[in-house]
Amino acid sequence: MTQPIEKKPRVGLFVTCLVDLFRPTVGFAAIKLIEDAGCTVDVPRAQTCCGQPAYNSGDRADTRAIAENTIEAFEDFDYVVAPSGSCAGMLKKHYPGLFKGDAKWEARAQAFSAKVHELVSFLVDVRGMRGVDARLEAAVTYHDSCSGLRELDIKQQPRALLASVAGVKLVEMQDPDVCCGFGGTFCVKYPDISNSIVETKTKSIAASGASTLLAGDLGCLMNMAGKLKREGSKVEVRHVAEVLAGMTQTPPIGGR
Repeated sequence: MTQPIEKKPRVGLFVTCLVDLFRPTVGFAAIKLIEDAGCTVDVPRAQTCCGQPAYNSGDRADTRAIAENTIEAFEDFDYVVAPSGSCAGMLKKHYPGLFKGDAKWEARAQAFSAKVHELVSFLVDVRGMRGVDARLEAAVTYHDSCSGLRELDIKQQPRALLASVAGVKLVEMQDPDVCCGFGGTFCVKYPDISNSIVETKTKSIAASGASTLLAGDLGCLMNMAGKLKREGSKVEVRHVAEVLAGMTQTPPIGGR
């Protein structure tokens, strides 16, 4: 008797603005990893920003309009996955509150948020991935971005998968879970404070002796890469998805 073909879960990839505009390789890496985890992937063309800049600035009307568009664009998928703890946190933790008490939208927002996951958390916690087929000869250190760690409990998942990458040696920096100073619009509003925070972070990165810095949020990575470059550091900066997918042929963030 022929066994029925198991239907693969359908994943909608929330690309994020920064990945789309500055680092598309992260999106391609995310697609490869999600497919390796046994899912099909689509990228809805109707998606835009997650709305976090407007939300953090107190503009609830525009945030809600963005959220409605996002919910509609991803409503038919089994999962919504973002290669960013910051954006995934916005979609998962803050969307429901925008529609609290709204008879038309509250249930839809809750159903949407329930299927949202950050990329590495999705691979490990939802799909049960325990290793990847990738290689990188490098000592790496990992920065725990604020939103991913504090809103989504992402800490051990990337480290578990990095342990399976051939050639990688993980060396922890001091205070890997301390903010890098980016904070979205924070670094624009308070540049001096932001610079002081990231300077402390780059000192920890240098002291670790690692040749490569990894994280799961492109905003944090671009902020730290910019500071490292201004300091003349040779540390390469990459999104963790690029390493896990074995897609490290492209120059590092801020490199040529």
